[in-house]
Amino acid sequence: MSKPVPAAITVAGSVALDFEDFYRGGRDRVARALALTLGDGHLAADAVDEAMARAYQRWDRVGHLDNPGGWVYRVALNWSLSVLQRRRRPVRAVHNRDPQDVEQPAEPTIRAALEELDVRQRAVVVCRYYLGLSELETADALGIRPGTAKSRLHRGLRHLQARLAHLAPEEL
Repeated sequence: MSKPVPAAITVAGSVALDFEDFYRGGRDRVARALALTLGDGHLAADAVDEAMARAYQRWDRVGHLDNPGGWVYRVALNWSLSVLQRRRRPVRAVHNRDPQDVEQPAEPTIRAALEELDVRQRAVVVCRYYLGLSELETADALGIRPGTAKSRLHRGLRHLQARLAHLAPEEL
């Protein structure tokens, strides 16, 4: 009987994830988050696969990051935006795709409100609330300053709150 692969390995006193465990535990989650950001599950899958290959090549460094999943998300987002730019295509609307293509919120007005955000605001909202990253982790994952992440999040949430106020519970 083979021994289970440990989730983390210790290297020179620091803890680094094992790439295989990281891939198994994080690939699909990052792909779903990117699909929600881009509105295109196929492009997101290709982008995450590309980013995972790059992470594997650099695992001696990426594996020691506080948030390797955030690194993969940023690399995949940048790669996919470059692909769209080369194709001269905009980021697709979240709700115009096949339901199996993108993990979508059940409420149609949530999809519509997310679609109205620009991709940079949507990326911050997805990192913060879908992936559960802190504001600093979100900024780090997206390669932007914390103040930029805060302002994009603030503007995005303000828009979402205005558009989704009808979903809030009634005040007693």
